[in-house]
Amino acid sequence: MEEPTLSAVAIGAAVVAVVSLALAVGAQLRLARIRRDFRALAGDGTTDIARVAATQNHRIDRIGAEVSRLREQVSAAEEDVQQSLRNVAVVRYDAFGDMGGRLSFSAAIVDDFGDGIVISSIHARSESRTYAKGIVSGRSSITLSPEEQQALAAATKGEPRSITQPLGAPPRKDRS
Repeated sequence: MEEPTLSAVAIGAAVVAVVSLALAVGAQLRLARIRRDFRALAGDGTTDIARVAATQNHRIDRIGAEVSRLREQVSAAEEDVQQSLRNVAVVRYDAFGDMGGRLSFSAAIVDDFGDGIVISSIHARSESRTYAKGIVSGRSSITLSPEEQQALAAATKGEPRSITQPLGAPPRKDRS
């Protein structure tokens, strides 16, 4: 072979050797980084990556089952809350013109579906009478007085818990 050809081949071989050396150094650095990460995963060095992955998968499965169980419990609790008698409103008023102090009242206590009870206490000089009327879906089979209707409307709409009729309001004339 001729000398210029040999020189070109030698230069080409030297370039390939330098590139190969650079790639080998890069690969060695990446391998060292992977080994360091593996040691951090393995902890004491006796655990292999497959065992770590299997443990993590088992933990994830347990957490998923726990989340499903908690969702069911929350759903059941939401249903219980909807059916609890938690919406309350009270209307205070003077039932008779000669009585003051708004000692009579109507209280509505219902759940989120409008089921519950309306209790009214009519206070007079010599006696008090108390009435209870069942409520189903926001309605009663017994006629409700205006104060009872007001209390029921406030309870089902989540309005203020206590309503007092103004002093100038006329006394009730009809008695339930």
